Amino acid sequence: MTRTDSRAVSWWPCHEFITALVARFNDLPTAGTPAWCGLDDGDPRKLIALAVAGEHHVLRMETAQEARAEASKAIAGAADWPAVAREVRQLAAFREANPWAVRKAVR
Repeated sequence: MTRTDSRAVSWWPCHEFITALVARFNDLPTAGTPAWCGLDDGDPRKLIALAVAGEHHVLRMETAQEARAEASKAIAGAADWPAVAREVRQLAAFREANPWAVRKAVR
């Protein structure tokens, strides 16, 4: 099965959702702290604290995807890639036609 949905991550809608959710609760402990561990597993604050911590991960994912996009643009503009591909193909064809010209490691 081929996935066609976008894998783009957007932090801001997550932030808005979490901010509205957190506003309903007082005294929300940070996930993983002793206060959080002491909450009953049925206490909704325990799950919401995890969601707040997860918001940070969404932000990291969004900034990483932006960095990858910028790096991709930089790489694309760094060279004349069609010319590089032609040169690689020409060199491979030359070496195939002239096996004596292929370098070999000497031990």
